[in-house]
Amino acid sequence: MSALQAQIEERLATSEPDVEVLLAEVVSGHTLRVFVDHPDGVTLDLCERVTAQLGDLRERYALEVSSPGAQRPLTKPNHFRRYVGRRARVRTREPRPVAGSAQGKCAHSFTGELVGATDEAVTLAAEGGVIAIPYSEIRRSNLIEE
Repeated sequence: MSALQAQIEERLATSEPDVEVLLAEVVSGHTLRVFVDHPDGVTLDLCERVTAQLGDLRERYALEVSSPGAQRPLTKPNHFRRYVGRRARVRTREPRPVAGSAQGKCAHSFTGELVGATDEAVTLAAEGGVIAIPYSEIRRSNLIEE
């Protein structure tokens, strides 16, 4: 999780305690994209309230606040645990060995079923075998529509 995401979560904790910040990322250096979730769903009113709470960030970035959609981002161990059994794509910062590859092939992206998640790593049943990927090595991950 980025420092910016932690700052946004901390700010919303008092004003919108039921809002979960799934991902906050700077895109193309100019746009701050924030994906939020809420137990009752994400509405336009909720997005407007979150946007108002982040007013000072609008001075530095074009701000986009939205629901995660079907390909929701997974950024925390609890996100991965909640969706064990679902398909996901996990992209790593550095190439990792592909499970079951006899020729030592490496890849940045792994797609498969989430089969486990601890506080340190996510385990994915991907093509070629099962792979455990530490959260510190994950660049981006999201659910895949089924």
